[in-house]
Amino acid sequence: MKASAPFWSFVLLVAIASAAFAQSYPTKPIRMIIPFSAGGATDVVIRIVVAKLPDALGEQVVIDNRTGAGGLIGTEIAAKSNPDGYTLLATGTPHVIIPNLYKKVPFDPLKDFAPIMQVGSQPYGLTVHPSLGVKSVKELIDLAKKNPGKINYASSGNGGAQHLFQAMFVSMANLNMVHIPYKGSGPARSDLLGGQVKVGCLGISSIIQHHKGGQLRIIAVTSAKRSPELPDIPSVAETIPGYDASLWTGLLAPRGTPAGAIKRIHGEVSKLLQSQEVKTGLDRVGTYVVATNPKAYAEYLKAEFAKWGKVVRDVKLQIN
Repeated sequence: MKASAPFWSFVLLVAIASAAFAQSYPTKPIRMIIPFSAGGATDVVIRIVVAKLPDALGEQVVIDNRTGAGGLIGTEIAAKSNPDGYTLLATGTPHVIIPNLYKKVPFDPLKDFAPIMQVGSQPYGLTVHPSLGVKSVKELIDLAKKNPGKINYASSGNGGAQHLFQAMFVSMANLNMVHIPYKGSGPARSDLLGGQVKVGCLGISSIIQHHKGGQLRIIAVTSAKRSPELPDIPSVAETIPGYDASLWTGLLAPRGTPAGAIKRIHGEVSKLLQSQEVKTGLDRVGTYVVATNPKAYAEYLKAEFAKWGKVVRDVKLQIN
């Protein structure tokens, strides 16, 4: 059955209107909500990426850190904002982890947002204190199986990326290890350095100097493939096929945001990600560029939500 002429006329008008909007947008400052604290992994990456965005857009981009409840507060604000293109959400892996931890969440992490793009990905380092005496993932697994419930691992807190990255490792390797949650990455790293806990999983940029200095030992990276920053360190997946856990960063907009606004932001950020200045900045914080289109990002979000939901259920972790 052929579509009628009025239908195609409507499609053409929508396309023309979208193109016209994209050319004129923006006409006022854009608010970029980050639901995590200033100086955190997502905040640092986003500030590097959008530093030159005002020059490209001709309008200011105002960073608005709205912290609390693991990202729920800022994300809810973004979800319920006017979808006019002037409120965007810059988020990361917790966007698809945290909602799995609660029975009731005031937004749908997938349906209430229009994907714009993923901008970066940062593997973590599965790290041990030298006193544990292991030098590989296999040796850690063997030791943990011989000592069930006796080896502990640190994280920045219940339900965070550090916790879930290690919980997935423990689940896939069928281990019995004890989780020790801390109030932030700093205290967790400090006790790992002191040997009070023996295993941790932290951002590579925060531990690479300790690894090189011999105070800590990175035995694997959590990404599916080896990190360009540590080419001699294997990935966890080389021992446990299918394991893949990275701290990704991406941009979303409230559902209903004009397609022209999404197209403009996607286009300008994509150009910035190709610049040597941005690439160098991301390299310094252990993040590599991942520039995807809205469709690919939407599919990635769905897969990540399902993956972390399974991990939460497997380890029986629920906050309420």
